[in-house]
Parts: sequence; structure tokens; C-alpha cells
Amino acid sequence: MSSAQAPTGSRFALLCLTALGVVFGDIGTSPLYAIRECFHGAHALPVSSANVLGVLSLIVWTLVVLVSLKYVVYVLRANNRGEGGIMAMMALARGAKVGPWTQRAILSLGLFGAALLYGDGILTPAITVLSAVEGFEVATPVFTPYVVPITITILVGLFFFQSRGTTRVGIVFGPIILLWILALAASGAWNIARHPSVLWALSPWYAVKFLLENGFPGYLVLGSVFLVATGAEALYADLGHFSERPIRIGWFGLVMPALLLNYFGQGALLLDDPSTAYNPFFRMMPAWALYPSVVLAAAAASVASQAVISGVFSLTRQAVQLGYLPRTHIIHTSSQEVGQIYIPSVNWLLLVATVMLVVGSKRSTNLASAYGIAISVTMVITTSLAFIVSRQIWQWKLSSALAVTGAFLAADLAFLGANSVKIADGGWFPLTVAALVVAVFITWRNGQTILTALQREGSVPIQDFVAGVITERIARVDGFAVFMSSTPGITPSALLHNLKHNKVLHKQNIFVTVQTEDVPRVADQERFVADSFAPDFHILVVRYGFMEDPDVPAILGRLAPLGFKMDPMNTTYLLSYNTLMPSQSGRLSPWGFYLFSFLYRNELRPTQFFRLPYNQVIEIGRQIQV
Repeated sequence: MSSAQAPTGSRFALLCLTALGVVFGDIGTSPLYAIRECFHGAHALPVSSANVLGVLSLIVWTLVVLVSLKYVVYVLRANNRGEGGIMAMMALARGAKVGPWTQRAILSLGLFGAALLYGDGILTPAITVLSAVEGFEVATPVFTPYVVPITITILVGLFFFQSRGTTRVGIVFGPIILLWILALAASGAWNIARHPSVLWALSPWYAVKFLLENGFPGYLVLGSVFLVATGAEALYADLGHFSERPIRIGWFGLVMPALLLNYFGQGALLLDDPSTAYNPFFRMMPAWALYPSVVLAAAAASVASQAVISGVFSLTRQAVQLGYLPRTHIIHTSSQEVGQIYIPSVNWLLLVATVMLVVGSKRSTNLASAYGIAISVTMVITTSLAFIVSRQIWQWKLSSALAVTGAFLAADLAFLGANSVKIADGGWFPLTVAALVVAVFITWRNGQTILTALQREGSVPIQDFVAGVITERIARVDGFAVFMSSTPGITPSALLHNLKHNKVLHKQNIFVTVQTEDVPRVADQERFVADSFAPDFHILVVRYGFMEDPDVPAILGRLAPLGFKMDPMNTTYLLSYNTLMPSQSGRLSPWGFYLFSFLYRNELRPTQFFRLPYNQVIEIGRQIQV
């Protein structure tokens, strides 16, 4: 965003308020469970003054180093034409001048990091909403049998709401999180005033002392401390919706101070009453504020979940455009905001997985064992990719890049090691989800590569085809024929089969190739290139970014100034549709073939993906042995 376009005054204030609801919902709900898991989780420590001050100090410096310095100051700079997120960073790093081995490593890291975020999209709604609803138990045990049903009801409503988009209530999200952040700060400050000695934990000495005195058990607590930073990836992923400035102002000016106040308030409560360790967040609330706090927590958890779910939608669209997932139905829920989309297939898969997770775990503390491992791996990948960006794109000196990367990577690996013990206790779940998603990524990409190669076998260069038909007396019919071609310069099979069976050609023929670039958006002046290699035959190459949706008729409508006087009502779109058959060639393993065939059959048809008019499309099919 240029300085000329940057909003100021009331517009900027509204932008900052909106950013609260979108960017900070995930990390802002961490106080619901982070402190609890340190003193009541799987690797809980006894409540003592030394342990409380040590854990609080670890939390302070985790937020300083991992969130503030790494993400807010450093990683936010790695924007790919204004877009953030691990797929955007992968595309940015792949644009660097590096060798083929490094390119493959970048691709592998990026795909695995992106796949891990699908597990986060399942875990975040489950643990945040379940943690919020568990607050009713603090008021009265009567609610205990209803915690899971209430949680499922909220989650079902949340996922059903996705189809309506966030436009109508988007302005409400910011105030909800603002009220939540202020409540965090107020409740924390109230308890700190009763036990101000907890503020000594601002010193890093208490963190060092804690680790030295507790040894390996103290190191394992880092897995619970890490929960305070699990929303840090969202800060970077949501960069495309906001510029760096409102995110940084929101974090340093409001969110980080409020989180620290709340964590210190919970620590003060534990020093006063160690028995509150099972749920220090709700136990530190005054009795009159308990029920309103639970309702506000549920609302904040829903907003946080909404942001994560929307992030998974955006990630899916990027993967589709980059060719790692089959085309799928994407609904734009806002005419003003291009990033607000809804993907039904992904939404219902997330809902089923999330509900099953809640039913299977029953308690948020059981989910905490699974939560964190995926994000810790993603953070290691982000740091690694950022090193390539700093060296090749920002042109940093090797010593500077190594120093910064080494410091952040040391912290990332320390947390990853502490989280690795969670694998047997539930951490296997997000890793399994990631492995399945990566398998889909690779199978679809490999299958498409094989299918493209098979289609090229025996193909005819378009120049040779045109030279041949010009010399023959072939019947011509009025109108325009548009052929979708995956490779420019090759005669589409739909044209060859149409000519073979129908013995006719249209008077004007346009071959359209849609290419997706490793950038979020392509400049409008670079959108397409048109070329006529014969009076009746034309090639059109259209370029889109991985954050854009193709619209072929709209591009065809822009060809008139170039001399293509097309009549939209007299235009026919001819497409190829392949039926896949297994072969003995071994190009794909048996399971790979059936997975690819299943994805191919359920892929969104080109008519919908390219926004072609349904009543003007002809599909010509053939069988291909893969």
C-alpha cells in the first residue's frame, strides 16, 4: 500500500478496529487455556512462587521474541505484492535465483507448511470454543453434561454461517475482540493489584532460572507455554487484508499489553490460591462477571474460529490456482472485498472433522496435547523460507541473514522439541491431517503432469494444423469457436475431434490458455497477450495471480479494441473432457491412480471455473489410460 493510498484519520482507526477482529482473534483467545496447561495439563508443574514467576517470564519472552520480533517486525516484511501466508512466502522464495535443489526444497517446505494449517483449521475452532464453554462449569457443575452439546451447537452454527460471508457482520467482529481485549486487560490488572510481586517475572532471569532448576520437566512445559503464540501465523497470513502498519499498531498498542496483563493476573491468582489451576482464567473473574465472561469468551472464540476458517478457504484457493488441488466451487461473499470467499466442500469437511474431534476429546485440555505441534513445525518452515527471502530478495549480507535466522530458528526448534512429546498424546492428529493433504497435493500435481504429457503425445503443432486446413476444402460455419488449451502452440484435442467427427470449422477460432503466476495478482496491463497467426486463427494467453479467479468471457470482451469483433451470442466454447482408465505403465501407483481419478471426477467443471456460459459450451470426451 503506497503512502498515497494509505488511509488516515477515522478511516485508519476503522481499519485498525477491523484488524482486531480478523488478525488477533486466534492469539487473543490463548489466555483461555495457556496458563492452565502449564499447571494443570499433561506436563503440569506444582504451583509455587518460583514456578509461576518462571512460567510467566517464559510467556513474556515468547511473546517478545517469537511474536513481536519474529513475526510483527521481521516476517511481515516478506509480503508478496501485499499478500502474506506461507503459500505467498513460498511463491516469493521460488522467485529467487537459486538452484534446482533449493527450488525443490522450497516447494516441499511450502506445501508441507500449508498442509499443516489445515490441521490448525480443525483444532482452533474445537479448542477455543470448548475452552470458552467450559467456563459454565466454573459457575456450577450442573452444566458439565452439556459442555460438549453446547460446543457442538455453537460450532454447527458457526460453520453454517460461513455461507453468508462476513460482510454483513464484519464490522461487529472488531468491537467484539476489542471488548474481549479490554476485558482481558481489566481482569488481569485487578488480580495483579492484589499480588504485584508477579511483575518481577518481566525479567528474563526468572525464565533462565526456571529452566536451569527444573531440567527436562521444565523444558517440556515449553510445549504449554508455546500455546500463547499459536496465533502468530495468522498475523502474517492476514497481511493481504491489511497493511503492516495497522497490524503492528494493534499488536504493540493494545493486544500484547492486554495479553501480558491477563497472563500476569492469572499468575497472581495462582499464587493466592493454587487450587484454581484447573481453570485460572474464569476463576479470576468476579462472581457477577462470570456468566457475561463466558458469553463474551464464546463470542471471541467464534470470531477467532471464523478467521482461521476463512484462512483455510484462502489457502485452498491459492493451492487450486497454483495447481496443487483440483478446481473447486468458490463463492465470493462480498462484492467489495475479493478475499472474502466461501468454499462449501472445505467448509463441510472442516465441520465434520471439528465435531468429531470435540466428541472424541470431550475436554479442551485433551485437545491441548494435539494443539501446537503443527504450528511449531510451520514456524520452523517460515523461518527457513524467510532466510532465502532475506538473502535473495532483500539482498542481506550472509552474516546478517544467518544471525537473524539462527536466533529465531533456535527458539523455533526449542519449542518444536518440547511439542514433539505431544505426538503420542494427540499431536499425531494434525501431522496425519498434514500428511493426507500433502498426499493430495502431490498426487494431483503428478497426475496432472502425467495427463498433460499424455495429451501432448501425438499432438499437432497449431501452425502445422492451420497450414493443413487452409489447403483443404473444409466446410466453415458462422460464429466464433473458443478452445481452452492447457499448452499454447498445441492443437487442442477438442478441435481435432470436432473436425474428425463433424467435418466443420468455425469461421473464427480462438485458442485460450490460462496461466497462473507465482504472484498474488497480475497487473491489469499484463493480463493477456493476443496474437493472430492466420486470418481465422488466434492465440490468447491470459495470466492470473494465485489470489485471482479466472473469467474468460470478461477477457474476450476486452478484445474489441484489438480488432477481434466477437459476438458473445454467436460464440461456442469447445472443451475436452477425459475419462481416465488405469494402465499397466506404472506411471501412478494403484492407490495414486484411484485418488487422482476420484479427484478428477469431482473437480469443478471448466465451464464453472472459467465462468463460461452454460448454454454455449460443448464438451468432447475421450478415454485416456493414465
